[in-house]
Amino acid sequence: MAKEIVVAQRGWVFIGDVSISDNEITIQNAKNIRRWGTTGGLGQLAAEGPQEGTKLDEYGTVSLHPLAVIARIKVTSDKWQQQ
Repeated sequence: MAKEIVVAQRGWVFIGDVSISDNEITIQNAKNIRRWGTTGGLGQLAAEGPQEGTKLDEYGTVSLHPLAVIARIKVTSDKWQQQ
């Protein structure tokens, strides 16, 4: 499983451990990114980790239909491992 930011329909943005099957995208250890708190958007969160103004809500496990996903961003910051 890879840690990713997942942008879904209707403005939902999650971060967590993503696995993919034919019919479902599952995000374990999911957090909803309610407030980005960045000056550089989601790319900054992926590269640098959560910022001072970032607000996260615990969601557990989230399952999405693949067509409900708009974008997936690979997380490169080790700071997300601490979350």
